[in-house]
Amino acid sequence: MNQIEDCLEKIAEVNEEALYPSDLKEAVIGMVERYGQKPLVLMSTQKCLKIFMERDGMSEDEALEYFDFNVIGSWLGEGTPCFATLVDDII
Repeated sequence: MNQIEDCLEKIAEVNEEALYPSDLKEAVIGMVERYGQKPLVLMSTQKCLKIFMERDGMSEDEALEYFDFNVIGSWLGEGTPCFATLVDDII
């Protein structure tokens, strides 16, 4: 098993409802927790966009539009993953 699979397994142990898009598994960067709630999968927005551009041949604008509508715009219930944009990716 690799680190991502280990992380996903640990999250599933405490939150069997935690979801993530399996075709974007390489964009998993950890888990996120908040008081009183079960842990969720944390994914990198930038890694998702990179996957769309490299794997699917999208331009940056196409990848961002696809991500906004089809990924972050999809509510799958309480197990919906979270997406992070890191400080280095904002500046």
